[in-house]
Amino acid sequence: MVLRDNAVQLCKLTSETHRAMGSRYFEEYMRKRIPIAGALLIMMSLPGVGNKQPPQLGNDARRQFPVPASVRVMRDIAYAAYGSRQLKLDVYVPSNDRPARRVPGILVVRGGGWQAGDKEAFGFIAGRLASEGFVATSIEYRTASEAKYPASVHDLKAAVRWLRANASKFDVDPDHLGAIGGSAGGHLVALLGTSSEVTSLEGDGGNNNVSSAVQAVVAMACVCDLGVKDNAVRAFIGEPLDAREGSLREGSPIAHVDRRSAPLLLMHSPTDPVVPYRLSSEMQAKYKQTGVPVTLDAIDAPGTHAFWNDARYFPAVMGKAAAFFRQQLLR
Repeated sequence: MVLRDNAVQLCKLTSETHRAMGSRYFEEYMRKRIPIAGALLIMMSLPGVGNKQPPQLGNDARRQFPVPASVRVMRDIAYAAYGSRQLKLDVYVPSNDRPARRVPGILVVRGGGWQAGDKEAFGFIAGRLASEGFVATSIEYRTASEAKYPASVHDLKAAVRWLRANASKFDVDPDHLGAIGGSAGGHLVALLGTSSEVTSLEGDGGNNNVSSAVQAVVAMACVCDLGVKDNAVRAFIGEPLDAREGSLREGSPIAHVDRRSAPLLLMHSPTDPVVPYRLSSEMQAKYKQTGVPVTLDAIDAPGTHAFWNDARYFPAVMGKAAAFFRQQLLR
């Protein structure tokens, strides 16, 4: 009984990772991370297995809201290269009909604690945005196990530069680009929206003569300040943290907020058990000081971190995101 109760608690802690990665990748990840308990955790955490599963696992938005048939998907397009290492993205286009005018492009960035996941993990979000009339790109980026900070930030900026440089191929308006992400992805897109003038974060992934600025950001459950210094941040930045105070500040979106920052929609559950809600509240306050448009939408998702992965909240959340992008980018 004790073993089962402990497994349930471990399952709750890892359920968000499972949803961020998908079942296909989660099993391999857990076997590497927790060799002894891995098999038990996998069995307990997969939907429909065991008599006492975390309630959130039964609400998989990715399964219940697949990419609409009207959306075209162009997969595995290389957008950045570091030596022989290529990073790829998938482009989700509204339909086979060419639009009357160029449309906004949206960068879609998965979560996973900067440690896990793939570009397909947020494909259902990209598909929903494409069905709303945007061209969405769901990107691969390097995890902290492959390359520490600021590698993933360099990747996002390279992806924006690629999209802007190739805008005409996808009928995208290069002057109206946005970004959306959740959890670790929320951190990355928030940093993208506040650091357009920070040259040290640009990287050399390609198209370096093109701007990496975006004009609107939706950050869900944002880790807006790396000063929380939890284990995920430690893995992301590298140890020892005491020797990396400069990186902790540079990598914190809140540290760069000024009048040049992109308009921001923050969405966060006030009872988020993983990322403190106060981080979004503090980010909103910092934005208000500058006069740049900002909204903090408290999502009524009790005890839930990745509410965008939950079918109960997904339609409303995506409706808010699409409305914000229309307001900021269709001008």
